[in-house]
Amino acid sequence: MNKELFGVFGGIDAFERFRSRDEFDEVIVGPGVTVGIRDPGLERPGWSDVHRDREASCVVWGEAYAPDGAGPARWLLERYASDGLDALTSLNGSYLAVVDPVDEDPFVVTDPVRSRECFYTDASGPRTFGTDAAAVARSIPEPTPDDDGLLEFVHLGVTLGEKTWVNGLCRLPLDSRLTASAVDSLDRFVYDPQEFDYVDELATRLSRAIRRRSDHPGRKGLLLSAGYDSRIFLSQLSEIDRCYTVGSPEAQEVRGAKRLAHQYDATHTAFPPDERYLLADERKVRYTQGIKESLHIHHAGYTDEIEVDTVYHGLLCDTFFRGHFTAGDGVEIFGKRLPFDRLDPDPDPVESLLGKFGYDSDASFELAKRTAFDVDPETFVREAIGDEFASTRARADGIQNALACAGIANQPSMPFHTQLADRFYAPFLATDLELLDWHLRTPPHVRTTETFLRACERLDDDVLRHRPPDRPRNHVLFNEVEGFVRRNTPFLSSFESPWPNRWAVFDRYDLDRRLLPGRDRLYPLPPQHKLRINDVQTWLGSRRDRSGKPRPRFTPRT
Repeated sequence: MNKELFGVFGGIDAFERFRSRDEFDEVIVGPGVTVGIRDPGLERPGWSDVHRDREASCVVWGEAYAPDGAGPARWLLERYASDGLDALTSLNGSYLAVVDPVDEDPFVVTDPVRSRECFYTDASGPRTFGTDAAAVARSIPEPTPDDDGLLEFVHLGVTLGEKTWVNGLCRLPLDSRLTASAVDSLDRFVYDPQEFDYVDELATRLSRAIRRRSDHPGRKGLLLSAGYDSRIFLSQLSEIDRCYTVGSPEAQEVRGAKRLAHQYDATHTAFPPDERYLLADERKVRYTQGIKESLHIHHAGYTDEIEVDTVYHGLLCDTFFRGHFTAGDGVEIFGKRLPFDRLDPDPDPVESLLGKFGYDSDASFELAKRTAFDVDPETFVREAIGDEFASTRARADGIQNALACAGIANQPSMPFHTQLADRFYAPFLATDLELLDWHLRTPPHVRTTETFLRACERLDDDVLRHRPPDRPRNHVLFNEVEGFVRRNTPFLSSFESPWPNRWAVFDRYDLDRRLLPGRDRLYPLPPQHKLRINDVQTWLGSRRDRSGKPRPRFTPRT
């Protein structure tokens, strides 16, 4: 990867057992931990930062903002000396931090929602850790596949909790810290619903959060959909002059995004859904980190044509501001679920999360028949989701917030940001501390699209001039009814999917044989499941040892 943090709890000799100093821009040797950092944005305001103070040191990797504009590494080290772990509640952004104080044990910590992963292993003696899962896995002498991690991924598209696809390689849980011998849970991400002016506070905090992210360098662009979440940047940042959307120029989604870009005097580029849209080679798959789908990196094949330095996006706005993982009430009509404008009073957590993660029972049974993944998928995934839901349950006051917490802890789409942040300055609006606080203090029945849009209109009363093409009405039920009528009435055109047709792309560019040569039994599976198998084979097969020789490819459960 272009940007990386790698460390070991120990001195420079321990570090150099695994990595060379020459691989990093800086190597910081502290009293208890040695860290290498590589980042072209090192010490730019709002980005990675390093500070040493006599024997103590601190490294902050990623996007970070300290109060009053201070350097985040120096601020965190000094504030930790006076306030202890309470200092972590005020560091803002999407980051990984390593704190090595004098006369105290060093530790590693992510931002509250783990938007920057930390992988670690104890397989080679001293605990090693880092931001690149493959690089940390290389320190495991004889790696073997983690069957549960692989099975969760091929059936759900995400490996849950702390697991990866390799035994002995773990990841730091949501809102926790890593020490030389333990993993400690923190309390920065705990639900505490309160009464306040939800719309006004969200509008005010959105404005501050966007302005906080306005000073990143160079030309500025936006990954723009025709939906609600990314357009707020256009209304608030006049510096954005280039917008990009994946899709054919005649698609409803692309035409809607183009109208939005022109509304705010920005240029718009549509990337055609050719082979680059789904082709998942080693360069793309490495950003899955051995836990999530490359499919979510929609823009990966077009990265070289994104001609900006800073890229904004609306990832996870639907999760934090609009209740993506909460369970809505509704009714089944003619095989289609029509939602009510309310939450389910008694949701089944496992059933709800299965739907949110996109579990397809028919496809999973076909997958089990056609591969060595021969475990009954229905039983397996239900037990796995139940266990993961239980692991985060204590952070929430009720079932609906517990669903949101489990979804946030295992957000499938994070490779989208991982790839962007490795190639550009990629501010992550949804992880802003003030906005996370709004999420935690706002009751789940208020975290709705209506609340979000009212807040957006406080910032720009013209932001909804062009509605999303599949949501032309003010009310969600009206949109669902119109969609149903269009699908079932001759001569009326249906709402199009926001994303290109994956089956058509697979067929047109012969991706079956290019990604899974000689595995004809897999070709009838849906594209998403074939891409998951390719992700597993590519990520596990592409890891190399220190001499540069390929590791042997792993074979799934037999």
